[in-house]
Amino acid sequence: MSIAELRRAYHRKICGKILSDRDGVSNIADRGNKASVAIAREIIGRLDYVFAETAPSGQTAGDLFELFTKEFLADSFALLHHLRPGKWFFSVNQSISLFEQYEHLANLAQVLREQPELAAALGGDYLVTPDIIVSRQPVTDAEINHNEAIISETDSYCRLTPLRAGNRSETTLILHASISCKWTIRSDRAQNIRTEGLNLIRNRKGHTPHVAAVTAEPLPTRLASLALGTGDLDCVYHFALSELQEAVTALANEDQMDILTTMINGRRLRDISDLPMDLAI
Repeated sequence: MSIAELRRAYHRKICGKILSDRDGVSNIADRGNKASVAIAREIIGRLDYVFAETAPSGQTAGDLFELFTKEFLADSFALLHHLRPGKWFFSVNQSISLFEQYEHLANLAQVLREQPELAAALGGDYLVTPDIIVSRQPVTDAEINHNEAIISETDSYCRLTPLRAGNRSETTLILHASISCKWTIRSDRAQNIRTEGLNLIRNRKGHTPHVAAVTAEPLPTRLASLALGTGDLDCVYHFALSELQEAVTALANEDQMDILTTMINGRRLRDISDLPMDLAI
């Protein structure tokens, strides 16, 4: 199995369960925007699979997109085990307070509930629930000493790192990546993703997880509202970037091509196939 094959299977599921084309308008397009409709039509024309007869509701489409993306990432990342060994978990809609770097936020949230005057002063929603979470299980001393004696139970060293399972009475997973999934992008959604990313960066104790977004949005100018700039997100990943590039080229839309090229060359927009590789960094 290759990542290319998994990408095709990913697209097949998205086409069969989510993507729909009604009266020449795809459900990834903004019906009121001619460029969005045209680019979306060109994209789905390059996805040679059977499409859903009826478009699911917006909530259902989003839930399915999360699920299929999680499955693609889990299967693809498993192929890279030799590059990034460890015991990994892929899940959806889990609070960050369940993970090593953010356990303290559950206590903070409880205090704020009991003392609302503090909530007014501190502000903010600390308990982010990402669409997709990638986490790693801490390793045992036996795993660490697999090839040679690196640590000893009698030593007073390496006693604070979360990677060593024996340092905690209960196993707490380490948050490796937070991935937002948005079927399409509207201006308010872009800002929500940025806010979540900033919360993850500012409120952590320890290692910063990967912070990424995956979308099927067809319009480059709307992708730019999320992709351009640095600091909030590692990168934005498109579910079919090569097909998007071909679509914009076929339409000879210079404005959309310019912004698309800027995002790609500026390393702010990548294809979904790049994400499992980037998670292995």
